[in-house]
Amino acid sequence: MIQMHLQDVYDHRLDTSAEVLDREREYHEKLYSGFAQQHFAKPAVRALREHMVRRIIEKTGIASASRVLSIGCGIGDTEILLAPYVREIVGIDLSPAAVQQANADAACAGIDNFRAVECTLDEFDDRKFDAVIAIFFLHHLNDEMLRSCAARVATLLRDKGSFYSLDPSRYRLSGFVGGLIFPAIMAQYQTEDERQLEPSATKKFFAAPNFDTRTSYYDFVSTPLAGLLPTWRKSYRTARVLDELLIRTPLLKLLSSNFEIAAVKL
Repeated sequence: MIQMHLQDVYDHRLDTSAEVLDREREYHEKLYSGFAQQHFAKPAVRALREHMVRRIIEKTGIASASRVLSIGCGIGDTEILLAPYVREIVGIDLSPAAVQQANADAACAGIDNFRAVECTLDEFDDRKFDAVIAIFFLHHLNDEMLRSCAARVATLLRDKGSFYSLDPSRYRLSGFVGGLIFPAIMAQYQTEDERQLEPSATKKFFAAPNFDTRTSYYDFVSTPLAGLLPTWRKSYRTARVLDELLIRTPLLKLLSSNFEIAAVKL
């Protein structure tokens, strides 16, 4: 109840979009100047990203001829893994350090169909995409920015194009437990403006009139475990097997850590 009350307070903050972007840029410049590169390269985190790529392909239906846009791509660790399965992938991020690292890592990996661009979603101007993805991005936005994001995504997608997002749930059991046991570690992975989203409310931003939209549940323990034990790849795989059972369990699945939105442009 305390967590939900604090969330309600957040929802009514009067910060402007520009103020939020400035804070997010400052935080992520620090994050992407050393820590992120080391952390994301660890075995359990990479296994998580590999699973995300399979899930993106499953949920969006993208294939070898697809053009994909990734909003908030960071250092491109997911996008570089996805690139071999599509024709082209473009990532955008507001952090110069992240964009520089993403392009450098793609070049080192011999990936020539991925590029990262430093800009906001409103500033981005490109041709139509077959899919737009947003991995742990929407929860950085307030309601005004979420509404704007949904409208912008609709203009970037081709007809029958797909949108996919993955974000922390407001009702996540792991967040409550983690906040009690590992408060310092939990705070390390959060910015001032991050929030946990309510699945049905978030879905509404991408529901009408442009999209046929559905929500689903992603995990309980595998993603948090990858953050807490990033070197233990086997522990992640074991947790993922357990998660596949939990996210299919009626009622219990509502307490999952992260939820997905999958939408098709009408």
